[in-house]
Amino acid sequence: MNTKLKCLLLDDELPGLTYLKMLCEQIPELEVVKAFNNPDVFLSEIPELDFDLCILDIEMPMISGIEVANLLQGKLIIFATAYKEFALEAFELDAVDYLQKPIKKERLQMAVQKALKRSQLQNPPKKYVQLQADKGKILLYFDKINYIKTASIDSRDKEVVMDDGSVIVLKNISFEKLLEFLPSTDFCRINKHEIIKLSVVQFFSADQITTNWIQKGKNVVLMLGNTYKNDFLSKVKL
Repeated sequence: MNTKLKCLLLDDELPGLTYLKMLCEQIPELEVVKAFNNPDVFLSEIPELDFDLCILDIEMPMISGIEVANLLQGKLIIFATAYKEFALEAFELDAVDYLQKPIKKERLQMAVQKALKRSQLQNPPKKYVQLQADKGKILLYFDKINYIKTASIDSRDKEVVMDDGSVIVLKNISFEKLLEFLPSTDFCRINKHEIIKLSVVQFFSADQITTNWIQKGKNVVLMLGNTYKNDFLSKVKL
């Protein structure tokens, strides 16, 4: 399961929208689905979009962010505005947070964490996924996984190394598909052939990760590829 929040942005001022989008793209827990600078276009496309959270400006021509929020039943809302006087009205709508412009990244991160916690309370994350293995269907529990690698016999298959040392072979599944199921805050792809659970990381260098998992009397060491390094570093909060 992907624990990222799918997010829409709405601000009628293009420079402000561009800046907000840039900040959001630096926050690992957010996936920006689309950014709008026209409320009418935003409202016309809402029925076709899959999203969890909307970050809204309040002062806009024709329709206010407060009015837009009233139309987004069941969705998480963060308001972003240069004006203090709308705060009470915003919180009466049970908004997650109220940010004053100019928005700082650290303050936006705090708001996103609030939204993530509320989302998780409303939709508790699954602890397992059902997948096809070489011996039939299995329930793969996320907390029992150490890491996942390309199968040695058939690259279309994936070997899941469990915390008890056992190995489960998943049939004909891509890393991209696996990452859709796995909690994104707990797992990270580190090279072309491996996904790792972050809790098994003992220490790391520029191109290697030493795990706390012992195999044949030694700590398992995995390679950290350049393509995946930034994502890994963001997830270990460096």
